[in-house]
Amino acid sequence: MFHYDYKTENTCSQLISLDLDGDVVHNVKFTGGCNGNLKAIPLLIEGWTVEQIAEKLSGVICGRRPTSCADQLARAVRAAYEAQKLAL
Repeated sequence: MFHYDYKTENTCSQLISLDLDGDVVHNVKFTGGCNGNLKAIPLLIEGWTVEQIAEKLSGVICGRRPTSCADQLARAVRAAYEAQKLAL
């Protein structure tokens, strides 16, 4: 299992922590942000692949911001996947 921490940008959450098992995402945790939503998202995407998350959540925006916590999660899983490949 590969652990990764991603510092978010332009969102209320400050950090996304997750584990990867190959391309399968587990144990997503957000630090900061909208408590209820950011508890629900990890429950919904547990066991999804990097590609599934990127396909569904990339480009989601929040209000006038150019991103959202969901979009940042899509970026985080991609970054984690690339970091995992380098670590092998």
